[in-house]
Amino acid sequence: MIEINNQETLELFNTVLLKRLRVECDKKDRSGIYGMTQKLLAYNSNRIEGSRLTERQTASLFETGTVSADGNTIFRAKDVEETSGHFRMFNTMLKTVEQPLTQGLIKRYHYDLKVGVFEDLANGYPIGEYKNRRNYVSNITTALPQEVPEKMQELLDAYLSKGRHTLDDLARFHVEYETIHPFQDGNGRTGRIVLFKECLKNGITPFIIQDSNKDQYYAGLQKIHETGDYTDLLSYLKKEQDAYRKMAIEAVIPYNVETVSELKELAHGKEKNTPAGKMFGEDVDIPSYDPNWQMPSETEIEDGGTVPDPAAYEDWDIEP
Repeated sequence: MIEINNQETLELFNTVLLKRLRVECDKKDRSGIYGMTQKLLAYNSNRIEGSRLTERQTASLFETGTVSADGNTIFRAKDVEETSGHFRMFNTMLKTVEQPLTQGLIKRYHYDLKVGVFEDLANGYPIGEYKNRRNYVSNITTALPQEVPEKMQELLDAYLSKGRHTLDDLARFHVEYETIHPFQDGNGRTGRIVLFKECLKNGITPFIIQDSNKDQYYAGLQKIHETGDYTDLLSYLKKEQDAYRKMAIEAVIPYNVETVSELKELAHGKEKNTPAGKMFGEDVDIPSYDPNWQMPSETEIEDGGTVPDPAAYEDWDIEP
């Protein structure tokens, strides 16, 4: 197998990665890099936020739709609901990779994550909409609810003005996003799915922030808030990039691809008789994202929370 050891092969690998993720998602193939990424990202991103589901339970939920007790482990209904929501959010992210970041798109990710979470609805948390109450995160001063739309637009305008982005750009966006903390809950998970999306869009190897390494992640964020120095956070993110690439490469690149020309064919070729054609088959129909998408009509529930009318989503294809 060809080694991914320079900028050219790295960029080609990232192109093939996105292509492979989409093919497997479209074909509902859960045995390759798509399934592995879904399980690892959902497990780690939720675990960072306090989920008690194990990796094994997360995998079972993704693969079979069921969860069984794992030894003496007790799991919460919310953990199952949010994990299922994370699977939906990831699928939507894959379908919208090329779309520019907008407030509506980020709200859509939040909706997918949270729409089935009873505890959030019972607490009156807005689903797919910005927070309506102040929230607090450690020693960080987050935006007031009435400030969020303007601050988010300012952040997006500054980010989008740069065109193609680097890992440094993504890290800076992430820090500002988490400082605003636009949603009542789910900010870390939507923030990390945006990171994954923007990596794929900009030809950057994506990464999964692992729960076992969350101390390094939080320490990097804290150093930025205290000193403005991004060195530690970027160093950590690069380590996670390396880890994801090493895990993904054998699931993305066939073992008999040995040259750069073959890798290029895999990344860009469509001919059925080529290795790329045999690997990917027919072109995948990726549904387009509607920039004019609006939240559907809402059905009020007794405690004051809201849930969008399910009838408005009957045509969605968001199975994990």
